[in-house]
Amino acid sequence: MESLTINAEVRNLGLVNSFVLSRLENCGCRDHRTLMQIRLAVEEIFVNISSYAYDPSVGPAEVRCEVLQDPLRVVIQFLDGGKPFDPLAREDSDTSEQALLERDGGLGILLVKDTMDEVSYEYKDGRNILTILKNL
Repeated sequence: MESLTINAEVRNLGLVNSFVLSRLENCGCRDHRTLMQIRLAVEEIFVNISSYAYDPSVGPAEVRCEVLQDPLRVVIQFLDGGKPFDPLAREDSDTSEQALLERDGGLGILLVKDTMDEVSYEYKDGRNILTILKNL
């Protein structure tokens, strides 16, 4: 599994996207919808790590990406040493019109859960590890 370790700062989002998308292009994934779903999930997760994991400081984030064969799929892991936080433990957000007007977050992880084929979280050895899998 290839990895990229950078400071968890929103300004590094382009590096993270390039890292992941180049692995997908190398395996021949060209489906626009799939690439957009992966890109949005990566953006949501990395921006949340950048915004909340080390707040108010900045710390490292590691992004791991592996394309697997038979069946073709991508596994992306996000690791950080910030505050322990399981985004999957939250109840899914209410998406009614009124709730959207009054919402207090939670829609991003709902998007990730709805567009990825598997999403899991664990806290291990002092690190948050969020893993997403998308069938290609």
